[in-house]
Amino acid sequence: MEALKSMPLRREGHANNKEILRCDSIEKVFGKGSNQVTALNGISLSIEKGDFVAIIGSSGSGKSTLLHILGSVDKPTRGAVTIDGVDLNGLNATDAAIFRRRKVGLVYQFYNLIPTLTAEKNILMPMLLDKRKPDLDYFQTIVRTLGIEDKLESLPSQLSGGQQQRVAIARALIYRPAILFADEPTGNLDQKNSKEIIDLLKLSNRNLKQTILLITHDETIALEADRIVSIEDGQIVSDHFIDPDERHTHLRGHRGIPAKKRR
Repeated sequence: MEALKSMPLRREGHANNKEILRCDSIEKVFGKGSNQVTALNGISLSIEKGDFVAIIGSSGSGKSTLLHILGSVDKPTRGAVTIDGVDLNGLNATDAAIFRRRKVGLVYQFYNLIPTLTAEKNILMPMLLDKRKPDLDYFQTIVRTLGIEDKLESLPSQLSGGQQQRVAIARALIYRPAILFADEPTGNLDQKNSKEIIDLLKLSNRNLKQTILLITHDETIALEADRIVSIEDGQIVSDHFIDPDERHTHLRGHRGIPAKKRR
């Protein structure tokens, strides 16, 4: 399938939504000369406030490299990334770290919790680092939504994998980030906990109005999002909105995702 070179148009009926993330013609090249490898080749993408988008691709497709750039962990060789009006290319390492803590929620396959801190302190850590007072009402809303109200005094070692991932999601949400990036968030969980975590992300999107970008290789998980962007060989090969009536249709590959193309 020919890669999509132009920015996708806004969804019909959402023309007034705020654009939270935009990347224009992103390229990422590693190495030099005969060892040069192009990981990303002209990625352009727009995500609006409140969207739940999945980026799907196999190993080596470029999705992890794209996540690092979108999360301000790395910089593109060429192209620009803007999140909530901030040009990431203009941030130095210190500013990028502060920006990630305050504006970008990150959830990984491995929970990255501090083992000596309780669940509550792990959740509040981003704000504690900034010496800011958390909004306790919002904190209670998050932990209630994620079903961990009775686990706040527990250490990570006292929690199951699914519970630890819930704590990690709460930590990512506590700063009310402009966007939450979830990188293979179910990769270390069994089927039951995987479904629960995806359902909680959907709930956060719906109830907390949280914009979410989910990175996955699993088409079944990707289908839970409202929009699927497929990446192959560092290029976007399809960009679709999901028809709710077709959400549970059997998938037959990236190009067989039952969805409506963006207009």
